[in-house]
Amino acid sequence: MNFFKTGMLIAAITALFLGVGFLIGGEAGMLIALAVAIAMNGFAYWNSDKMVLKMYGARPVDHTTAPELVGLVADLATRASLPMPRVYVMDNPQPNAFATGRNPENAAVAATTGLLQMMSREELAGVMAHELAHIKNRDTLIMTVTATIAGAISMLANFALFFGGNRNNGLGIVGSLALMILAPFAAMLVQMAISRTREYSADKAGGEICGHPEWLASALLKLEKGAGHVENTVAEQNPASASLFIVNPLHGKGADNLFSTHPSTANRVQKLREMAGAMFGRNRAQATARPKTASKGPSRASVPHTAKASKKPDRKNPWA
Repeated sequence: MNFFKTGMLIAAITALFLGVGFLIGGEAGMLIALAVAIAMNGFAYWNSDKMVLKMYGARPVDHTTAPELVGLVADLATRASLPMPRVYVMDNPQPNAFATGRNPENAAVAATTGLLQMMSREELAGVMAHELAHIKNRDTLIMTVTATIAGAISMLANFALFFGGNRNNGLGIVGSLALMILAPFAAMLVQMAISRTREYSADKAGGEICGHPEWLASALLKLEKGAGHVENTVAEQNPASASLFIVNPLHGKGADNLFSTHPSTANRVQKLREMAGAMFGRNRAQATARPKTASKGPSRASVPHTAKASKKPDRKNPWA
C-alpha cells in the first residue's frame, strides 16, 4: 500500500509539472517541461549523492578510522542482504543521519558526530538499520526524483509569473496565474507526503533489520530532543535536503501535519513499540512451548553491551 501511495504521489507531482509547462507554452511548453524534467533527473540520478555529501562536509571513514561504526554497518548490511555501503561522518553537533545514492550498489550512509556521541550502541544500530532500509526500499532515488521535480516546478512557476503564461487555455489569465502561484505550494505538500510515507516504511524495515524495533524507538526519542536543541546550519541554509534525514533537522517543526517533512516522533515510536510487542510476544509464546530443560537465563538482547560475550555468539544479533 505504501508503494502504491508513493507511486500515485509521484504521478501527481509529475502531472503538476507538465501542467505548469502547458500553462506557460501550451503543448510545446509541456514537451519542453518534460525534456527539462528528464535532463534534471538524469543529472540528479548520477550526482545527487556526491552533491549532498559535499554539501554537509561528510568525510569517508573505514575500518581503521571508525572501526565500530563501519563494522556495525557491515553487520547490518549483511542482515539486510545489501552490498556494503560507503560510510561517512559529518562534523555536526546535531544528532542525525541520512542515506543517499541512486541504488544499493552505489549507496552511502552518513552520521553526524552528535549522533555518535549521544546514542548507545543499540540505538545506533536502530538508526543505521533505518538508513539501510531506505537504501533497500530505494527511497533515496524516490526522494531525489521528487525533490528535483518540485524544484523544477518552482522554477517554471517563477518564470511564468515574470513572463506570463499561455493565454489560450481554458483557465484564462487569472486562473493560470493562480495555478502558477499555487503549483509550488502543492508540489511541496506532495513531496512532504512522499517523505512521511517512506519514513514509516523505513522504520518498519529498520526494526526488522536490527531485530529490535525498540532500539530505533529509543533512538528517535533522543534524536527529536537533540535535534530540537542543536541547530544544523547547513540544513537551515538548504531546507530542500531536510527530508533526507531520519528526523527533521530544521527548527520550528510541528506535529504530524501538512507542513512537516517527517511524521511525528510520537506516531513513529508508537508503531515501533507495537511492532516490538508483536515480535517479542511471538518469541515469548515460542519460548513457553519449549521443553523445561531449556535455559532460563536472560536473553542475549537483555545483556548490556559492556557485558562479556558468550562463548558461542548469536549470529542473529548485530552486536555478536
